[in-house]
Amino acid sequence: MTLLIPVFLLQGCAINYSFTGTNINYELTKTFSVENFFNDSGGGPANMEQLFTESLKEFYQRNTQLELVRNNGDIQFLGAIKRYAITPQATVTSTDPNLPDRAGQMRLTISIEVEYLNTVNEEENLKRTFSFFKDYDPRTTSILQVESQLIEEIFQNIIQDIFTATVANW
Repeated sequence: MTLLIPVFLLQGCAINYSFTGTNINYELTKTFSVENFFNDSGGGPANMEQLFTESLKEFYQRNTQLELVRNNGDIQFLGAIKRYAITPQATVTSTDPNLPDRAGQMRLTISIEVEYLNTVNEEENLKRTFSFFKDYDPRTTSILQVESQLIEEIFQNIIQDIFTATVANW
């Protein structure tokens, strides 16, 4: 019974803690909207921009109390995938002089330009490019085998960075 009294007293406190760490004032900011991101990179799978747009929406729905609206949300996201690049990172030297050197490690890098508009507090507006990469071993797997998994992991990291830069209290 004595344990219930301190818990009851704590529930009456006016401090509002968020487990996701957002700094959103939900009394003023109630909605968000995400315009379709475009793929301006010239690379990647055909559905990549749709995958990013939907992943961004889902992340904010899961981690905030904001309601998703089609357009003109209190906070708004728009932008484009600017870079999709696969580049060699490490070279394996062939022991046979007749065979060429080959890449021992390849890197998929994706960069996304995001414009964040906060109609409630315009001082928080920002336009920034977020980028992340993942490496894979081309000796054991092809990009076609790992591309969707790498894109998903890269998007998760980029979306977390966007969240931190826009509404997280870090």
